Formats: sequence, C-alpha cells, structure tokens
Amino acid sequence: MSRTGAACRHRFNFCHALSPTFSFALIPFSLGITILVTVSPCRAQKQPTPSSPPSVAWKGIPKPSPKDYLSPDRCEDCHRPEYLEFDKTVHAHLAIPKQKYVTGCGMCHGPDRVHTEAEEAARGNDAKMAAAAKLIFSFRTANPHDAAAHCLACHTTSEHQQFFSESAHALHGVACNSCHTMHLVEAAVNPEQVGLAFTQAEYYSVPQLPVENQWLHDGMLKQAQPELCYQCHATIQANFALPFHHRVPEGLMKCTDCHTPHGTITAAHQLNQPNWQACVKCHIEVGGPFVYEHAAVKIAGCVGCHNPHGSVNHFMLVRRETRFLCLQCHTGFHGQTRVPHGPATTFENEGDCTRCHIAIHGSNFDPDLVH
Repeated sequence: MSRTGAACRHRFNFCHALSPTFSFALIPFSLGITILVTVSPCRAQKQPTPSSPPSVAWKGIPKPSPKDYLSPDRCEDCHRPEYLEFDKTVHAHLAIPKQKYVTGCGMCHGPDRVHTEAEEAARGNDAKMAAAAKLIFSFRTANPHDAAAHCLACHTTSEHQQFFSESAHALHGVACNSCHTMHLVEAAVNPEQVGLAFTQAEYYSVPQLPVENQWLHDGMLKQAQPELCYQCHATIQANFALPFHHRVPEGLMKCTDCHTPHGTITAAHQLNQPNWQACVKCHIEVGGPFVYEHAAVKIAGCVGCHNPHGSVNHFMLVRRETRFLCLQCHTGFHGQTRVPHGPATTFENEGDCTRCHIAIHGSNFDPDLVH
C-alpha cells in the first residue's frame, strides 16, 4: 500500500475509534472528508514555473578606431541570410552610442573593414578569398576558449554567465556558439531534424513553437531543449526513455529547470540550487523543514535514493525493493532480538520499511519517521 493509502486508512480508523456508534449511513460523507483532508496536502507537487530568460547585464565594447569598422549594411552584400536573421535579434538593436561603441557585426567578428575590402578585391579568386576570410574572427574555426572569450567580453556581469569559465561545458571544450547562434540560418532552412523518438513524446507532448520563434524567445538556442542537450548527453536521453522519469520528453519540463549550463560554484552537476534544494522547488511536499529530519536527505540529497532522470523502479528509486535501498545505510537494525525488529518481525516477513516508516522524508511527530 502506498504512503497515501496507509495515511488514509490510519485516519479512517482513528475517526472510527472516536465514534463506536458509527453509522454506515455516514460512510460516504466521512470518506469524502477523509479524502479531502488527506489527498489535498499530497498534491503539493507542482509543475516547474516557466523558465524566464536570465537577466543579462552587459557592457559595450569601445571602438578605438571607428575607421576600422563598417556599417552592417556592407556585410549584407555577401552574407544576406545571416544579416536578415541577425537583424531580428536584440543584438542588432542595442541602445548604445554608435560613435563610441562597436555595433552590428563588428561586435562579435571584430574590425571588418580590412576583411570586406579584401573580399571585394579578390573578385572570385579562391586563394585570395580564403586569405580574406582569415582577416576577421570566425566562430566556426576558432578554438572554444577564444570563441567564448568574444562573447564574455560583453556578457561579464550576468548572474547566469559569470562562472562559465569554471563550468563543465567550458572545461570540455564547449563554447557559447556550440549551443547559441546569432543568425539561425541552418536551422531556419532545415527545421526538421531526424533523431530518436519516444512514445512518451509522441502521445503526451505539448505544442512547440516554430523554430524561429523558439530561437528568438529562448536564449537564441540553435535547437529547443532537450534535443539540443541530447546531442552530447545521449546517456541521459536513454534514461528519459525508462518507464518512470521526469516529464522532459513530453515537453513539460526543460533541462534548465534543474541545471544551469553556464556553471555554478555552489552546486554539483551544475544544478540551479545546491543538493536537495533543486528538487523541492517542485516537490514542495517533502521540502520541510521537519522537526525530525531524515539525515540522508540533507547529506546525500535526493539522488541518494532516486535517479532524477529516469528509472525502471517506482518513484525513480535506485533499487527495485525499498527495503534493500534502506539497508544500504541502516545496517544492524533488522534481525536483532529487540523490539520492534525481533526475529518474528524481521523485514523479510513484514515487507518494505515504508509500511511502518511512512514519513521517510521527515516527520514533525516521531523521531523514527513512523508518522
């Protein structure tokens, strides 16, 4: 029996004990009150709030030599698709003095006059055009460290980006342009991408925005989550295909609801919040505080018992049988000649520990988490 069922049975027996002259005519009314009182707190779990874009505090790049920079209109002659897509973004319409700071394409690609004039002088000569291409910064050919440095020249004070240099992504050679793009040319031309498909996503998915709308309103990502993250995290994608999982494939959650891809120094696995605090944003019914805490929650966190991405076990537990999961820590309690865990009432005979210890996340009444 589940914890909810056990709690309902306990409350029903308690009410029946208070009234020995209990009338069967009152059963529906009494049960209705019991269910209302019992189930309502158990529905405290909530869907994560929509992820709003992070507040980006940026600073403009000084333009020491205005003559080295051209108007973005000159770039349109050769890079018209990129120019049209870039013109839709906030980067193309930053409210900074154009005489003092770099604007347009030069913000990311650097001084562009020499490159433009060399391209025009090449007149179709492949060797000269290849040489002219090297006169401007290219994110496609640059190493990840240099590519990220160009972005962080402006994005230096944002709360979500200030630890990127220490993040797992940066240490593994993932640059900003690996996930973001300032001109969504490739994805706009080829919006359909073939990949793995899961039954959950097919039958329970929520409507998705068009590719370009999603790009403009979701951090200029090349692709929507979680498909973008799956390109590297294929093992996590496999976990989400297991029977019990968080509803990421269905589109009801995103990876960034729990993780921050730009790095953090306060939490492992690049979580938005340390340890168990990242989970209780949605699972508020187990967040406490409790008078009697379950030490495993505070020390090992939720991942001590649950696999957050997916599992073949109920409640995404890391072990199929709850009793074996408990005995990983609680050794020496069962099988001894003491009450209540004597030889006649060992866990082998009585079943799962949660038949008695129903308040496994914490209790306000009992130090043994019985209720």
